[in-house]
Amino acid sequence: MFILESIKLTWDATLTAMGHAFFTLSLGMGAIMAYGAYMPSKASISTTVVTIGVLDTVVALAAGLAIFPIVFVEGLVPGSGPGLMFETLPVAFGNLPFGAILGTIFFLLVSFAAITSAISLTEPALAFLVEEYNAKRWRVAISLGAACWLLGIGTVLSFNVWADAKLFGLTFFDLVDYVSGKIMLPLGGLLIALFAGWVLNRRITDEQLGFEGFRREVWDLAIRFVAPLGVLVVFGYTIYQSFG
Repeated sequence: MFILESIKLTWDATLTAMGHAFFTLSLGMGAIMAYGAYMPSKASISTTVVTIGVLDTVVALAAGLAIFPIVFVEGLVPGSGPGLMFETLPVAFGNLPFGAILGTIFFLLVSFAAITSAISLTEPALAFLVEEYNAKRWRVAISLGAACWLLGIGTVLSFNVWADAKLFGLTFFDLVDYVSGKIMLPLGGLLIALFAGWVLNRRITDEQLGFEGFRREVWDLAIRFVAPLGVLVVFGYTIYQSFG
């Protein structure tokens, strides 16, 4: 985990890492705006952003240090994604002392993470529909929850009865994962960066971020040029690789 292997720094790995960062930090999907709407007015946005980024990285490293040694000790193929969580890890836990207890705790934590993530991901659409159309919050919440549940059922079925049903060579789960993780999230992040850097009134960012002088110049450079160009290059390469 802590050894740099330059041969593995490919475009696909970069895009996967970027998609992971977008997902774990809820970037490009509106969740951050929903959280920001409920933040106290005295809270420091810049401090909060740095704190969240650092904690997210620390937790990811801690999870890797906790999970992969178990997998390697048992001589299992680590893999990634659903295969690691629902196939490899249960076998690894089953071969450990107190594995049933550890496995139960692990999947309870995963369930808690899934529920809290679902709440944050549906809140932007929920808040928009409630405020824009004066809809009942509970009705919108149930409707969105049902739609997400049906979509989730489709991803589950793609591992069994729909395993042979493919579009562009991808199962339903792989298609949803590809479109959301490698297209929608980067594209959403790109559009948000362009909006924040070129459309949003500078007075608003000055008031909210409190940047002045050199810090302000660094922010302008990052949000206007570095972030959009970085996302655009990787995103464009992915589209070319997929359809070129």
